[in-house]
Amino acid sequence: MLRVFLAIFMFAATSLSAGSIEPREGWEVRDTDKTFNALVSSVRSAVKANGMIVVTQAGPTKAAASRGITIPGNRIMGVYNNDFAVRMLEQSVPAMIEAPIRFYITENSNGTATLSWKTPSLVFAPYAVDAPGVMAIARELDAKFLAIGSDATK
Repeated sequence: MLRVFLAIFMFAATSLSAGSIEPREGWEVRDTDKTFNALVSSVRSAVKANGMIVVTQAGPTKAAASRGITIPGNRIMGVYNNDFAVRMLEQSVPAMIEAPIRFYITENSNGTATLSWKTPSLVFAPYAVDAPGVMAIARELDAKFLAIGSDATK
């Protein structure tokens, strides 16, 4: 019995199944027919085409694989640009802790991928209490992120 338990535990520890991102308030969630790698590439291209920059990116998939653990593709891409950074700092120094705003790319169990992100308006809303100008910038970023998301998921 102990061997069966250990076998099940080892399998569960080395292979995780894909979950899904469900729509929620303040998020955009776009299911696609693209593979994970194709969507990562499309997001990079769409970011550049829309005048933004991939500032950061991280994902546990490759690191997990190097440890013998298989997990679905999973990547965070932080996107921003210096124009928005300077303008946001003019409105609120504390708000800059939220930059860059992140896109989240997840691989689904059927081999497709999903693109999701918190809208910049949601992310920056807490700072608008003390700095109302933050929301005008956040709305501009909403439009940029919507354009990037639309272009990337075509």
